[in-house]
Amino acid sequence: MDFTLDSAAPLTAALASGEPYAPRSLDSLRIADADLRAVLEGRRSLLFDGGMGTMLQAAGLAAGELPELLNLTDPEGISAVHAAYVAAGSEAVTTNTFGANARKLGGKAEVEEVFRAAVGCARRAGARYVAADIGPIGALLRPMGTLSFAEAYGLFAQQARAAARAGADLFIIETMTDLAEIKAAVLACRENTDLPIVATMTFEEDGRTFLGTSPEVAAVTLDALGVEALGINCSLGPAELRGLAKRMLAVTAKPVIVQANAGLPHVEDGRTVYGIDPRSYAAAVAEMVSDGVSIVGGCCGTTPEYIRLLAQVLAGSAPSLRTVRPAFTAASAQRLVSLPAGSRAIAVVGERINPTGKKRLQRALRDGDLDYVVGQGISQQEQGADILDVNVGLPGIDEADVIARVCEQLQASTLLPLQIDSTDPRAIEAAVRAYAGKPIINSVNGTRESLDAVLPIAAHYGADVIGLTLDDAGIPDTAEGRFGIARRIVEEAARFGIGPDRILIDCLVMTASTNQAQALEILRAVTACRERLGVRCALGVSNISFGLPARELMNATFLAAALGAGLDAPIMNPGSARYMDVVHSFRVLNGEDEGSGAYIERYGGWTDPYKGASPKAAPGGAPAPAVGADAGGEAGDADPIRRLILTGRKGEMEEATERLLATCDAMDLINERFIPALDEVGVLFDQGRYFLPQLMASAEAARAGFDTIRRLMPAAGLSEKGAVALATVKGDIHDIGKNIVKMLLDNYGYTVFDLGRDVDPQRIVDTVRERGVRLVGLSALMTTTVRSMEETIALLHEQVPGVKVLVGGAVLTPEYAERIGADYYAKDAAESARIAEEVFG
Repeated sequence: MDFTLDSAAPLTAALASGEPYAPRSLDSLRIADADLRAVLEGRRSLLFDGGMGTMLQAAGLAAGELPELLNLTDPEGISAVHAAYVAAGSEAVTTNTFGANARKLGGKAEVEEVFRAAVGCARRAGARYVAADIGPIGALLRPMGTLSFAEAYGLFAQQARAAARAGADLFIIETMTDLAEIKAAVLACRENTDLPIVATMTFEEDGRTFLGTSPEVAAVTLDALGVEALGINCSLGPAELRGLAKRMLAVTAKPVIVQANAGLPHVEDGRTVYGIDPRSYAAAVAEMVSDGVSIVGGCCGTTPEYIRLLAQVLAGSAPSLRTVRPAFTAASAQRLVSLPAGSRAIAVVGERINPTGKKRLQRALRDGDLDYVVGQGISQQEQGADILDVNVGLPGIDEADVIARVCEQLQASTLLPLQIDSTDPRAIEAAVRAYAGKPIINSVNGTRESLDAVLPIAAHYGADVIGLTLDDAGIPDTAEGRFGIARRIVEEAARFGIGPDRILIDCLVMTASTNQAQALEILRAVTACRERLGVRCALGVSNISFGLPARELMNATFLAAALGAGLDAPIMNPGSARYMDVVHSFRVLNGEDEGSGAYIERYGGWTDPYKGASPKAAPGGAPAPAVGADAGGEAGDADPIRRLILTGRKGEMEEATERLLATCDAMDLINERFIPALDEVGVLFDQGRYFLPQLMASAEAARAGFDTIRRLMPAAGLSEKGAVALATVKGDIHDIGKNIVKMLLDNYGYTVFDLGRDVDPQRIVDTVRERGVRLVGLSALMTTTVRSMEETIALLHEQVPGVKVLVGGAVLTPEYAERIGADYYAKDAAESARIAEEVFG
């Protein structure tokens, strides 16, 4: 099947041209031999190699040198490293191509020749299986960065084709922190080759990736995308990763791989030191193998001695048997919604991003006012939605383009999984292709046309589907008629590898005013689908009351009845306190709210609204929200600036700031509202309630307010808060962390001079002198370049005394930062902002 690189909907285009679609399976892949097939089926263990960089550094790799070029300049040396691992027992050898993408190579070599040489080095070393290594691009994807999903895909596709042509046996996509980036890599390998894929992400000490993805979200997303094995690599030692691996094992039946570090790296006396010795490492890995991990190896700090002991751990053993409880799951990059089999858990689907009958939303979509659309999503998240339905279908707009941009912005500002609601397959694919997580497609129905158009998209991109019980004859009147169509959808989905655990059946609510007899038929259909098909059910609740008075009363009553009949995912307005009262009450009755804790917290002090509401309660009995229900404080919010910054609504900041400047002093507005709100965001980030995308969205909102103040009050004495210089030190080419710090400090109102990467120490000193810089931020990711950081700090303190130096990077610790003369150590971007506040007062 031909996948066009510059298309947002390549599968739809291919299907429209008449090309058949075959779902991915082991039978469709080129698998080297029966043993590798047994590994991918979970019946056999597999041992990978250890750290390539560790071995090259020990051999004298120079700071700043691209290891991938050694495949061309020193193939014998690279083959020697591979051979040492093969001798230690590695069956799968990883090519020295971690950073061999066109962006990182920068024209110093062609991707094709690097992969050809790298695979050759591994083959000559006697590797049984050659795993083509694909690492991160080294740039942030939109909306946080500037790299588009399509551009990332293009870079990965170039690597995938080169590896396949060079004769690799499989891919290992590793050390990823961005779910969108790893999805681009997986799709590139799937769509351009027929090789098996192993995919791993790297997690921080808090159990999430750099961008906030949990092990469960990573596992269910990669599983649905069709990788053959998935897991974790790098960052921490095996004992620390064991708990994260167990969380993956609980939600996927795919083989799980773990390649841990030999502990967290740090530098002592110019040497990179890892804290876990080979025997301790192997003992910790053995515990993971007993849990069910079936593919192991090593990452940073591991050598052939570590691998030799791992070979002994795996010798003569088969993967441990394990069972995974089936569950319907949907995921954003940061949140998993799970409806396990046998449970009565429910998920509220917010319905408000739908232009039908909403003139303000229609105008926003036509005008490209995505901030308003995103605001609707944020409000529903605050009101208790678990999933957001996204429908932008309007005549006269490019639905595929608009829905893709809306989904991108929603993922930057909310934590909730998205439900892509469209009748246009091209628009559906445009949204799900770049979606970071596991989305839901709303919808497919029982017609041949719909089944053939939508199910391939869901299968290819690992999406769930909502199945509507209608076909060419319309909507059946009876429960059994609806059930018959549902069964047909489930059977058709199975042909594409989509099981009942990825299906929601919508038995289609008809209004009681004209179809009164069908109300009970709908409820009977829900019960039948759940009990006889093993699927979960969704319903658009509000249709029941159309044409009747007191619609909320009717809707809430029907909602309660439907939940009792087995409804799992009500599609409704979470802004209705009455509806949410039913939801929160039912969660107690179905055991989801264990111990009634959430109910008691929400309704403590509540009084019957028909007898006079408690001051703590909102209409309908629900407690009043902490901030107004609408952006800008229209619902009585005492501090609209706080709300807009907390929710990242930059589009509304200009108007809110202008309104307050009519009565507030500009500096008071900044010091008493902007800064405290940003500080609150920092606290939420530290608590793990906000993640990097939300942190950046809040900073962007604050920046919009700062810019408004400067524009309207140029004579108010406002200036930039201070000058900061940022640089990745000499010899180091990694700059994602530095770029995030730059964006955050920019939005906090600082003047930031970004000197780039691989920066000479004297250039940094000269910039400090010329620009009046008071704070310098230095970044290093490679252990070999920390010495350069130390030299830069010494030169700064010698030539520009008084300047403060902030350092950060994965290889640093607070203790080592102090030893090399740094004034501050920042563990993340939020900490950098707090340090800047301290330096500049």
